[in-house]
Amino acid sequence: MTRRPRWVENTLRGLLLSVSALFVVGQGSPSHTISNFRDLPARLGYFDDTDTAIYHDPQEGNMYISLDEGKSWKLADGIPSGKATAFIEHPVNNQYGFVLTDGTTHYRTEDHGRTWRSFQVPVEPALVSRPLSFHSDPKKYDHILYQGMSCTRQGWSNRCHDETYYTTQAFSDDPKLLRKDTKTCVFAHSSKDFKHEAHENLIYCTGFDASSSTERHDLSNSRLFSSIDFFQSERVEDLGIGRNAKGIIAFAVVSKFGVVALKDLSVPNGDLHLYVTVDTKTWARGHFPHASSARLRENAYTMLESSTHSLAVDVVLKDNSPIGTLFVSNSNGTYFVESLKDTNRNDFGFVDYEKLYGIEGIGMANVVANAQDVESRGRHKKLKTYITYDDGSNWVTIRPPTKDAEGKQTSCDPSDEEKCSLHFHSVTTPHNYGRIFSSPAPGFVMGVGSIGESLDKYDDSDTFLSTDAGLTWTMVAKGAHKYEFGDQGSILVAVDDEDWTDEVKYSLDLGKTWKTYNFGEKIRARGLTTLPDSTSQKFLLLGYLRRTQKDGSRAALVWLDFSKTRGNKCGPSDFERWYAQRPGSGCLMGHKQWYNRRKTDANCYVGEKFKDPVEHESNCSCTDQDFECDYNFVRNGDHCEPIGPEPIPAGTCKSNDDTYLGSSGWRKIPGNTCEGGSDKDNKIKKPCSAAQPAEGAIIHQQFDFHSPITQNAYFNESRTVLVRLSDGTVYQSSNEGYSWLEPVPGTKFIAFYHHKFTEDRAYLITSTKKFYYTTDTGRSWHEANAPAPPSGLTGPVLHFHPISDYLIWSGSFDCENQGGNCRAEAHVSRDNGRRWDLVERYVRNCAFAKDSNINADPNEIVCESYKEKSGNQRFFSQQNPLELVVGGNFFRKKTKIFDHVVGFAKFSEYFVVAEMVPDKHTLELQVSLDGVHFASGQFPPSMRPEMGTHAYTILESSTDSLFLHMTMSEAPAPFWGTILKSNSNGTYFGISLDNVNRNDAGYVDFEKMIGLDGIALINVVSNTDQAVHSGHKELQSRITHNDGSTWTPLNPPPHDSQGNKYECSSTKCQLNIHGYTERRDSRATYSTPSVKGLLMAVGNVGETLAPYTESDTFLSRDAGFTWEEVHKDAHLWEFGDSGSILIMANDEEPTNHVLFSTDEGLNWREYQFSEHPFRVYAIVTVPMDTSRRFILFGGFPGQSGSAAIHIDFSSLTSRKCAIDFENPGKDDFELWSPSENRPEQCLFGRQTLYHRRVRDANCIVGDQKKAADRIVENCPCTKADFECEFNHVKNANDDCVLVPGTTPLEDDGTCRGDDEYWYERTPYRKIPFSTCVEGYRPDRGKEHQCPGFRSKGAFFWLFMLILPFGFTALVAYYYYRKSGLARGTIRLPGDRGGTFGEGGVMDTLASIPWFILGLGGIAFEWLSSQLEPLFRSRSGYRDVPIDEDAQILRFEDEE
Repeated sequence: MTRRPRWVENTLRGLLLSVSALFVVGQGSPSHTISNFRDLPARLGYFDDTDTAIYHDPQEGNMYISLDEGKSWKLADGIPSGKATAFIEHPVNNQYGFVLTDGTTHYRTEDHGRTWRSFQVPVEPALVSRPLSFHSDPKKYDHILYQGMSCTRQGWSNRCHDETYYTTQAFSDDPKLLRKDTKTCVFAHSSKDFKHEAHENLIYCTGFDASSSTERHDLSNSRLFSSIDFFQSERVEDLGIGRNAKGIIAFAVVSKFGVVALKDLSVPNGDLHLYVTVDTKTWARGHFPHASSARLRENAYTMLESSTHSLAVDVVLKDNSPIGTLFVSNSNGTYFVESLKDTNRNDFGFVDYEKLYGIEGIGMANVVANAQDVESRGRHKKLKTYITYDDGSNWVTIRPPTKDAEGKQTSCDPSDEEKCSLHFHSVTTPHNYGRIFSSPAPGFVMGVGSIGESLDKYDDSDTFLSTDAGLTWTMVAKGAHKYEFGDQGSILVAVDDEDWTDEVKYSLDLGKTWKTYNFGEKIRARGLTTLPDSTSQKFLLLGYLRRTQKDGSRAALVWLDFSKTRGNKCGPSDFERWYAQRPGSGCLMGHKQWYNRRKTDANCYVGEKFKDPVEHESNCSCTDQDFECDYNFVRNGDHCEPIGPEPIPAGTCKSNDDTYLGSSGWRKIPGNTCEGGSDKDNKIKKPCSAAQPAEGAIIHQQFDFHSPITQNAYFNESRTVLVRLSDGTVYQSSNEGYSWLEPVPGTKFIAFYHHKFTEDRAYLITSTKKFYYTTDTGRSWHEANAPAPPSGLTGPVLHFHPISDYLIWSGSFDCENQGGNCRAEAHVSRDNGRRWDLVERYVRNCAFAKDSNINADPNEIVCESYKEKSGNQRFFSQQNPLELVVGGNFFRKKTKIFDHVVGFAKFSEYFVVAEMVPDKHTLELQVSLDGVHFASGQFPPSMRPEMGTHAYTILESSTDSLFLHMTMSEAPAPFWGTILKSNSNGTYFGISLDNVNRNDAGYVDFEKMIGLDGIALINVVSNTDQAVHSGHKELQSRITHNDGSTWTPLNPPPHDSQGNKYECSSTKCQLNIHGYTERRDSRATYSTPSVKGLLMAVGNVGETLAPYTESDTFLSRDAGFTWEEVHKDAHLWEFGDSGSILIMANDEEPTNHVLFSTDEGLNWREYQFSEHPFRVYAIVTVPMDTSRRFILFGGFPGQSGSAAIHIDFSSLTSRKCAIDFENPGKDDFELWSPSENRPEQCLFGRQTLYHRRVRDANCIVGDQKKAADRIVENCPCTKADFECEFNHVKNANDDCVLVPGTTPLEDDGTCRGDDEYWYERTPYRKIPFSTCVEGYRPDRGKEHQCPGFRSKGAFFWLFMLILPFGFTALVAYYYYRKSGLARGTIRLPGDRGGTFGEGGVMDTLASIPWFILGLGGIAFEWLSSQLEPLFRSRSGYRDVPIDEDAQILRFEDEE
């Protein structure tokens, strides 16, 4: 370290100041001294309440000491040069500090750094953050624990373990071994807040059972040990759970709590649990609310800065991104409530959360506003800052100042808190020492941030100040600055943090005005600090120098002294009371908290060095703001709703007729000291029937609605469900139907929509411009206005976008009293409905082109728009055709794609348009992958639309092909048609199966199995010849296991549910099941997303399908290969808890009971939920079928209303299913393959094993992860991996033959990737979804060698490889865009229009493998096109209640 003479700088600058070799003084101005160091410090700080500062240079290994707050520096006296590796101050005795080395000799000071003496320990320090642990009693300051590491040589390596030593004389004695095989040891009395009556020498150690360091240390023998005699004897803390108290991850003292993190070893990959004590005697497990699905995982939770009233824990609930949820506990740390969702974390576990120092209840946190997009799509985080004034019970945005630092108006409207609030950079991106925002200076808060919708980059941010604990803010400087508080806030100092600077800004009037001081040396600021209690007028500014000095110094430390800026010490009249308060109230946490603080314009210094501000309190009367939702309750508007039945102590209830005193749903916020006033947390009397049942019991709850139910739906991945009644009333339940309330009382709604892409958003639509929306799964609803009432002239009112805030609204204009210009208009919003812009007038349907799997411009809108835009749209006919118009930049740049369309729809990666060609009076199918470039669907000649077909129904696409039902029989005859399947780009269609049943609304008996691609069930009309005349259809069921290539009857079970043989026993007998066209609720699917291979259906064994009321209920566990009858009569069913519970209700007549099974239908039990028969119309549960709670919707005969009956099976068992990812099949799960019960071992060219619960394992699956599907191997190709090529159909021998009168497709000689050969076409093509390799290949005709490496000489490739890169890139781009290989352009086999030309060098270039031309983009796009779609709908096709884009493309709709 060197100190530079100041006269050189003074001479150069020509300053007329008195010269000193050490420092410069200006009258009434700050002064400074600059000291240089070789390296930036690992530690820069102070001994508490002293003038001694320390500077630890980790590169040199030296400790520097300053006895005058950093003005002058010297090497620590007594510590050899180059030995210091760490400095640890004593937290209780400020005279003591310790410097540790990497050996066994360390150093201690007992005079706050003036002198240092060595001491010896047996082993070197352990590799932990703080090897020393101290006693909090000042009388036992010399009781210290030392964590060391002992190593022994074993062969070529060392084997090491940690062990702990103790001293009772601050290392003046010889440290003694406390315990071997430890991870952490701390005194129970290590925090002044952790108050208890335990023995003064009680020590906790986390360590291992192993008796020697040679034994294996693993989690199974990790425990919490304790001792009061320095481990002469020890006990194992059982945490109240006995011998299972092993698997200890960590122990810590946090505020007044002792906290243990324990991994549940009773099941493989068990969760982490928190155990908490406040008295060292009793331990209790920390319980998290059911609704949060909170699961603690190792390295996925953070204990945050907590108050003496509650614990704060941030838990990672997302799987793919560091985003957490903040939970706050009750006063004993055992019950947690959700405080803030989607908190921002970094990969190191740091969380953007900080409490304001010295002000109770106030904290600031950052949340990820686009958490869903970050988690599912890998988007960059958009951060928003929130502030709480009640210890996390409520959070609000921060209102920004109206003017910037230059007095100019800010760029947004502060009254719009969604779009205009103040956001700050926080803990995850620190830019200074110490706390981020506050200090002991009462009420002063500073931060670097931005004003707007979300947080800007640090370099684009500005510096803000609040002097009232975050209530109001001012911008004090443009740009990012480091800042610090001094003299109890009477001095504020800031320095530029974006560029090199030789100035600091400072304010002496609480930030009203600012001055600058030049300290004469350009540095890049790296830190700004002062005494920890912010009572000094001196500061230290650390920075990089522009140039390395001759002595090697690169770091500069500027000592700044502001003591001369004011001449007088403040007197009593210079102070005023400052009250900490929250908006609209003078009370904070139930009391008024105030400090004496210097007045803004007082020209004096406080000068109370080392004296903390004195806090004063007086209690307030309790108000609603002093309460929060109790454990197991969630906030819903102004109410706290129970998550489920309330836990009660054993023995409280003797029978269900008794009552007990239970929670009102509210609790006083922990630490709140209000008195009297509101008593909303008083216990209330409740019936015992509503309490949580004992294990093995089932409970139910009934709620009556005054009108029939017309709409119901859950929020995705949530326990909140909405219901709309026929009179327009909407009810909401946040606890799976246990209780209900109106989210917007007194308002009638015509519909509600859940956001297609964002799981926590929904919209309630009225018949006026007014609508309501939620962005937090219904916890709060906000009113908004649309540009017009919802349209009755279009399809869905709302269309959604993967970017959550983008909406399209279809509204009616001038339609009152049959107005002459009645029309539908579409408007777009980019801020979730706060502002709207016109898209187009006279439209029938407008939607965003972008979808989950459609690679379209995210700003592109597609509209079905009428050509003539005048008159009453209600009466438009085919004379005014619908045009398909695509508009970029939110429809500002419009392009007409088609002159006359029937409609469009989006399915998986396909954008499908039904175009009418008036001249031919035909219907053409147009398919696109990007919503801009289209290709015509090609059909077999017998299936052309002009041949009499008038309707398409687009079916689900999830296997790289598009399924289409083309109606072949229409009224007056019954409806049926042909299912066609496309090639991978959706343009060539071949026949999959004829005579497939549909109804007169256009829906088809077609359903794909959820979770197992390529399996689908359909019903065919078996008597087509007779049905044309009789009008009566007889149906038979078919199933495919190879994506429609072959269809087979369903195998009947050998006997019925009563063990009897079926009457029909001939080879004509099969199982027939009722399909999609007969369902009341299209979401009631055969299969479930949570259990692979499980199916349920209603049907009969016979030659044809029997009427519904003459049918029985069947189940398959192997994807439809085999079936069993599980009960007589038709039933509604639902799957729960990943198949661990099945529930059925009679669907033929009213009933008072349900049937349930915990072994997938082997055995059924009955549960009676009512004394009176109840007609069940639907059974629902959470969308992923992972809950054990169900809702029965229906009504009691003879009553005009309806009812919801909540049935809870959660207490049937408490055992959680064990799952072992390392040894699948050796736990409560088994590996299963669809091929187990069929001759072929492979499906889609691969043998895949799936994880499913063992059928008779009586346990709860819950939300725990299951093992991923395992592809055992790709199989050789067989006939099942192929389907008929275009213009070919299967004959009676199951061979593909050419349709008479047609011609096959031309050969496609295109070579892909590193193909060595191309093949002439045959009647077969490989199923796109199959991954089979080699084997039987009927799709390959005559072989031809590809142009490429193998067909060219060395000179040719040498020439090609040295082509200029610019030419290569040009050819690559042209080929990519024009050849049809780019996503969005569909290239048809045999279509010459998109290639370069006929012959010549371009043809040669076009056949060069992609990597030669540098076409990484093409390879990526090709790879993307091969991936399975990530999102699947639950039904066989998409209808309006599930997806707003679904529609039936019908020709006659235009007539």
